[in-house]
Amino acid sequence: MQQAQTEISVSTQGQGLYEVTRDVDTWVSRQGVDTGLLTVFCRHTSCSLTIQENADPDVQRDMLEFFRRLVSENEPWYRHRAEGPDDMPAHIRTALTDVSVNIPVTGGRLGLGTWQGLYLFEHRRHPHHRKITLHLLGQ
Repeated sequence: MQQAQTEISVSTQGQGLYEVTRDVDTWVSRQGVDTGLLTVFCRHTSCSLTIQENADPDVQRDMLEFFRRLVSENEPWYRHRAEGPDDMPAHIRTALTDVSVNIPVTGGRLGLGTWQGLYLFEHRRHPHHRKITLHLLGQ
Protein backbone atom coordinates (compact mmCIF):
# COMPACT_ATOMS: atom_id res chain seq x y z
CA MET A 1 0.00 0.00 0.00
CA GLN A 2 1.27 3.43 -0.91
CA GLN A 3 0.23 6.95 0.17
CA ALA A 4 0.87 10.37 -1.27
CA GLN A 5 -0.35 13.81 -0.31
CA THR A 6 -0.10 17.30 -1.76
CA GLU A 7 -1.86 20.63 -1.77
CA ILE A 8 -2.99 22.57 -4.80
CA SER A 9 -3.97 26.24 -4.96
CA VAL A 10 -6.89 27.60 -6.91
CA SER A 11 -7.25 31.31 -7.62
CA THR A 12 -10.86 32.33 -8.03
CA GLN A 13 -12.29 35.49 -9.54
CA GLY A 14 -15.52 35.44 -7.55
CA GLN A 15 -18.55 33.18 -7.46
CA GLY A 16 -18.47 30.27 -9.85
CA LEU A 17 -17.31 26.75 -10.52
CA TYR A 18 -13.60 26.33 -11.22
CA GLU A 19 -12.63 23.03 -12.79
CA VAL A 20 -9.58 21.38 -11.24
CA THR A 21 -9.90 17.96 -12.90
CA ARG A 22 -6.82 18.24 -15.10
CA ASP A 23 -4.49 19.41 -12.30
CA VAL A 24 -5.72 16.70 -9.94
CA ASP A 25 -5.57 13.94 -12.58
CA THR A 26 -2.06 14.99 -13.62
CA TRP A 27 -0.85 14.75 -10.01
CA VAL A 28 -2.52 11.35 -9.52
CA SER A 29 -0.99 9.95 -12.72
CA ARG A 30 2.51 10.89 -11.49
CA GLN A 31 2.18 8.98 -8.19
CA GLY A 32 2.60 5.48 -9.62
CA VAL A 33 -0.64 4.22 -8.04
CA ASP A 34 -2.63 1.98 -10.39
CA THR A 35 -5.65 1.29 -8.14
CA GLY A 36 -6.70 3.32 -5.16
CA LEU A 37 -8.81 6.04 -3.65
CA LEU A 38 -8.24 9.79 -3.80
CA THR A 39 -9.66 12.02 -1.10
CA VAL A 40 -9.97 15.67 -2.11
CA PHE A 41 -10.46 18.09 0.79
CA CYS A 42 -11.22 21.81 0.60
CA ARG A 43 -9.66 23.75 3.48
CA HIS A 44 -12.23 26.57 3.60
CA THR A 45 -15.72 27.27 4.95
CA SER A 46 -16.98 29.54 2.17
CA CYS A 47 -16.28 27.38 -0.87
CA SER A 48 -16.82 23.71 -1.58
CA LEU A 49 -16.19 20.84 -3.96
CA THR A 50 -18.51 19.16 -6.41
CA ILE A 51 -18.39 16.65 -9.22
CA GLN A 52 -20.50 17.94 -12.07
CA GLU A 53 -20.90 17.77 -15.84
CA ASN A 54 -18.00 19.39 -17.68
CA ALA A 55 -19.30 19.24 -21.25
CA ASP A 56 -21.86 22.07 -21.29
CA PRO A 57 -20.95 25.36 -19.54
CA ASP A 58 -24.67 26.04 -19.05
CA VAL A 59 -24.60 23.43 -16.27
CA GLN A 60 -22.15 25.54 -14.25
CA ARG A 61 -24.15 28.72 -14.90
CA ASP A 62 -27.39 27.03 -13.87
CA MET A 63 -25.79 25.59 -10.70
CA LEU A 64 -24.54 29.03 -9.72
CA GLU A 65 -27.94 30.62 -10.35
CA PHE A 66 -29.74 27.86 -8.42
CA PHE A 67 -27.58 28.39 -5.32
CA ARG A 68 -27.96 32.18 -5.57
CA ARG A 69 -31.73 31.74 -5.52
CA LEU A 70 -31.72 29.01 -2.87
CA VAL A 71 -29.55 30.98 -0.43
CA SER A 72 -30.03 34.69 -0.93
CA GLU A 73 -27.88 37.49 0.42
CA ASN A 74 -28.97 40.27 2.76
CA GLU A 75 -31.46 38.22 4.75
CA PRO A 76 -32.39 40.35 7.78
CA TRP A 77 -32.08 37.36 10.13
CA TYR A 78 -28.38 36.70 9.31
CA ARG A 79 -26.29 37.50 12.37
CA HIS A 80 -22.88 36.65 10.90
CA ARG A 81 -21.87 39.49 8.56
CA ALA A 82 -18.21 39.86 9.53
CA GLU A 83 -16.94 39.90 5.94
CA GLY A 84 -19.91 41.36 4.11
CA PRO A 85 -23.34 40.36 2.84
CA ASP A 86 -22.05 37.30 0.96
CA ASP A 87 -20.32 35.88 4.07
CA MET A 88 -23.14 33.93 5.74
CA PRO A 89 -24.72 32.80 2.46
CA ALA A 90 -21.32 31.36 1.46
CA HIS A 91 -21.18 29.33 4.68
CA ILE A 92 -24.71 28.00 4.10
CA ARG A 93 -23.94 27.05 0.49
CA THR A 94 -20.84 25.20 1.66
CA ALA A 95 -22.90 23.31 4.25
CA LEU A 96 -25.31 22.23 1.50
CA THR A 97 -22.54 20.90 -0.73
CA ASP A 98 -19.29 19.07 0.12
CA VAL A 99 -15.89 20.05 1.47
CA SER A 100 -14.49 16.63 0.57
CA VAL A 101 -15.05 14.07 -2.16
CA ASN A 102 -13.64 10.60 -2.76
CA ILE A 103 -12.76 9.50 -6.28
CA PRO A 104 -11.62 5.99 -7.25
CA VAL A 105 -8.31 5.69 -9.07
CA THR A 106 -8.26 3.11 -11.86
CA GLY A 107 -5.36 2.49 -14.19
CA GLY A 108 -3.47 5.35 -12.58
CA ARG A 109 -6.15 7.91 -13.49
CA LEU A 110 -9.22 9.45 -11.86
CA GLY A 111 -12.18 7.11 -12.23
CA LEU A 112 -14.61 9.83 -13.28
CA GLY A 113 -17.39 9.30 -15.80
CA THR A 114 -17.23 10.57 -19.37
CA TRP A 115 -18.82 13.95 -18.66
CA GLN A 116 -17.76 14.39 -15.04
CA GLY A 117 -15.37 17.06 -13.81
CA LEU A 118 -14.12 18.03 -10.36
CA TYR A 119 -14.85 21.63 -9.40
CA LEU A 120 -14.05 24.06 -6.64
CA PHE A 121 -17.34 25.90 -6.08
CA GLU A 122 -16.53 29.45 -4.97
CA HIS A 123 -19.37 30.97 -2.98
CA ARG A 124 -17.83 34.42 -2.31
CA ARG A 125 -18.13 37.37 -4.71
CA HIS A 126 -14.51 38.53 -4.46
CA PRO A 127 -11.34 36.78 -5.67
CA HIS A 128 -9.72 34.31 -3.27
CA HIS A 129 -6.77 31.92 -3.18
CA ARG A 130 -8.10 28.53 -2.13
CA LYS A 131 -6.22 25.46 -0.92
CA ILE A 132 -7.22 21.88 -1.70
CA THR A 133 -5.51 18.90 -0.09
CA LEU A 134 -5.18 15.70 -2.12
CA HIS A 135 -4.56 12.39 -0.34
CA LEU A 136 -4.04 9.26 -2.42
CA LEU A 137 -4.05 5.72 -1.02
CA GLY A 138 -3.50 2.71 -3.23
CA GLN A 139 -1.16 0.32 -4.94
